[in-house]
Amino acid sequence: MTHDRIYEAFRRRTRRPVGGIGLGAIVAGVGLGFVAAGLAARRPRSGNPVKRSRNKREALRLGRDGAAIMGASVLFDSALEHLRGDFRRDEMYVAPLTGATAMAAALAEPRRSKRGRALEATHLTSVGIGMAGMGFHLRNISRRPGGISWNNLFYAAPLGAPGALIMSGLFGMVTHRMAQTRGYEHLHGRELACLTALALVAESGEVALLHFRGAFHDKAMYLPVTLPPLAAAGLMAQAIYPHRRFRRPLTLLLRAVEGLGYVGTGFHAYGVARNSAGWRNWRQTTLAGPPMPAPISFAGLGKTGRAALDLLAVEQDQPHQTKERAAI
Repeated sequence: MTHDRIYEAFRRRTRRPVGGIGLGAIVAGVGLGFVAAGLAARRPRSGNPVKRSRNKREALRLGRDGAAIMGASVLFDSALEHLRGDFRRDEMYVAPLTGATAMAAALAEPRRSKRGRALEATHLTSVGIGMAGMGFHLRNISRRPGGISWNNLFYAAPLGAPGALIMSGLFGMVTHRMAQTRGYEHLHGRELACLTALALVAESGEVALLHFRGAFHDKAMYLPVTLPPLAAAGLMAQAIYPHRRFRRPLTLLLRAVEGLGYVGTGFHAYGVARNSAGWRNWRQTTLAGPPMPAPISFAGLGKTGRAALDLLAVEQDQPHQTKERAAI
């Protein structure tokens, strides 16, 4: 009887049945996101593109892929977490839809026309909605009994989750402007390096909080709280004082961070399978287990970090090439 009263109270408050809303809208949003991303990825060859060096072309590819992965992480992670909350507020639909839009905008061909300004506006919108989402999550934590406490930080709305949407928008803005200009590779490289380092530290902090809730029961849970901060320190050092000697080891470290995103997704899928009935009861175990889409954001950050190194390499190699030409 108590359960029926709780159900009725929730239904009267939200005017929607528990567990009966959200899945169809999310499936439609995911489909639209992938359709938009596929159309955006068809980059036309017409026009007069800016001439780019090999490093800059690679940096553009990595930057776009990184921003798109961050948007996809927001799309799936927010859809899963907000579905767990039964989409009790209409604002909860905004995050997955914005994640799909951010993913499509990141893959789009940069333009200098009105479409280009629309893409920049999309990236700015992602940043704004991400900041608003952090405000909503902070409000959710502070309004619970006990306010800002360890228990609420563990089990309330994750405070750092909307930050992935902010970073997706910022990465998209940098790569979009980088594709339209020449001669500013060192500035764009420093911007990407600093943004990626900040995102790596913030992401590791969020992971440390949630893995601490899980008592670090597996030694592999220490990897996402150790490797990304090391990569962040290396990126900040390269942004302040670029040096060719440390480029290769830092690139390997960023590749390890990228791989951590894929491996972490597999670990979370294994955590879901360990729940009662495993994947046969996926409607409940995917909501109760560790969030599978969350670790993939490390793959996006690894790509944007490598993009920053490729841009900084343009500045580092120019004096070396000038000396070779003078010697000839």
